Amino acid sequence: MDKRMQDAIALREAGQAEEARALLLDLLTANSKGAGADTDAELLYQLAWTHDVLGLEREAVPYYERSLALGLPPEQRAGAMLGLGSTYRTLGEYQRAKTVLQQGAEEYPERAEFRAFLAMALYNLGEHSLGMGILLKLLADTSVNPGIQEYRKAISFYADKLDKVWP
Repeated sequence: MDKRMQDAIALREAGQAEEARALLLDLLTANSKGAGADTDAELLYQLAWTHDVLGLEREAVPYYERSLALGLPPEQRAGAMLGLGSTYRTLGEYQRAKTVLQQGAEEYPERAEFRAFLAMALYNLGEHSLGMGILLKLLADTSVNPGIQEYRKAISFYADKLDKVWP
């Protein structure tokens, strides 16, 4: 990873996202004069993330989309998918959010954050039962609370049967 990109990441993590953005945009401009404008998926991902941190969600989307299209290593791919799905949701693009977050949940089943964000998108789409079911299963699977653990099986069982009434 380029030293300047490392510096930009450190700036963002230190709360200096605007400075990080400027550095990353300079790096993108420098790269465009060399091997091609946006061929560095990692750089595009870092730009997307930094735009998100700054509340510039609409500007972040094309960077996320291009970074994913170019291909990222698994850890960065997961981060870009989650960032893109979450950003789509905050922009009111709920169906696109659902699609990306479902794909992320399938590709990275060990990453519970995809299910949490997917449940939010489902809520926005009016798919309340499905979203609640996902959250209940997530709660049962991840909570260390003794009461939740005691009733884990029941919570998991009822998670997809919220509308069922037993005679």
